[in-house]
Amino acid sequence: MRSKKMPRLFFQPQSPLGDDYWHSIWISLLRGLAAFVVAAAHLRSEMYPGLRTIADPSLWFQGFAFLTGFAHQAVLVFFIISGWLVGGSLLNKMDQPGAMRNYAVDRVTRLWTVLIPTFGLTLLFGVSTGALLPGALDFSSANEFSVLSFAGNLFGLQDVVLAEFGGNYALWSLANETWYYVLFPLLVLLFTARRPGSRIASGTGLALAAVLLPVEIILYFAIWLLGVGFSRLRIECGIGARCAWLLPLLAAAAYFRLTGDNDKFDQTTLGMDLFLSVMFLVLLSSLQFKAAPTSKLARPLARVGGFFADFSFSLYVLHLPLIFLLKHVALTQFDLYQLSPSEPLHFVVYLGMLGTLLLGSYLSYLLFEKHTYRIRRMLKDLLARRVMAPSAATPAPAKR
Repeated sequence: MRSKKMPRLFFQPQSPLGDDYWHSIWISLLRGLAAFVVAAAHLRSEMYPGLRTIADPSLWFQGFAFLTGFAHQAVLVFFIISGWLVGGSLLNKMDQPGAMRNYAVDRVTRLWTVLIPTFGLTLLFGVSTGALLPGALDFSSANEFSVLSFAGNLFGLQDVVLAEFGGNYALWSLANETWYYVLFPLLVLLFTARRPGSRIASGTGLALAAVLLPVEIILYFAIWLLGVGFSRLRIECGIGARCAWLLPLLAAAAYFRLTGDNDKFDQTTLGMDLFLSVMFLVLLSSLQFKAAPTSKLARPLARVGGFFADFSFSLYVLHLPLIFLLKHVALTQFDLYQLSPSEPLHFVVYLGMLGTLLLGSYLSYLLFEKHTYRIRRMLKDLLARRVMAPSAATPAPAKR
């Protein structure tokens, strides 16, 4: 009966983030898939010659290059989902005591429990490959392995005033994410703060960011905000309507993959990315309902999605340092500078490298990222005790 009804739009004051909702299941799947797509794309571009440099590429290699060429769309999905989850979660908790303090702890621990170990491994890999000479660490902004670059990349300054740490060019998107984590609470306080001083400070911060940050970061904040906004919309429709919407969404993604400039995130690509984002978010908003307890599909999808989503961030930030290490090993141990599209065995080598990226990232997750929530809880408890300590030390007024 549900499929026969016309689609209906509802506003919801709270975004449901439960794991038993269909949109949450698909978000987990897409987070893992997006990180995998980016890793596969970068591995192909680092190990194989570019498709346009081959005079007469085979049909299989054209298909391979096409399928591993959706890194742009994968990063776009990251921005959308980040706005949906991070922004939607903050709005859900705004009426709770210490909401902003807890939000800051959540964001810092989310980034640093992965970035700090990854940067440490990047230094180790750099010494192993000869990209970083022992004793070459300094505070120069021109040195991508410098202490300044290490610290600056933790605060989202890559591609703002510094280069990506260790040549890890995938880190550019984390500069966007970091600043969106800052800009969104400022935007919320601008409209919700009770004190005029807080509103003035928030507005001033937003104005300074608009002036000082690269225009690309500011423009794509609109994509992130779309994720926040659509988390508040629920579209009721049948499975037929969803399938009918999915087909043009996939067609549009393929069209922009073939015709768009997928190496950029700037004014020239914002139009197509806004179009894809709205189409994707409409579909995601139509999935905001609980999976039936009897569903045979929900549980395995949630299990698979949860597994890959858990270490998707580790995969995203670590895959390029691992690729650089694998390239060094292939060159020095096997005299293999580049994989050949005409050698079937080389594709097996590619798959082995891709498996190594997944395994290495998963091991890094077990060692570091998996403990994010425990570290987060410890920091929140520590801050809560410090906040309560002054009030506890204040003597009670004498009775009269």
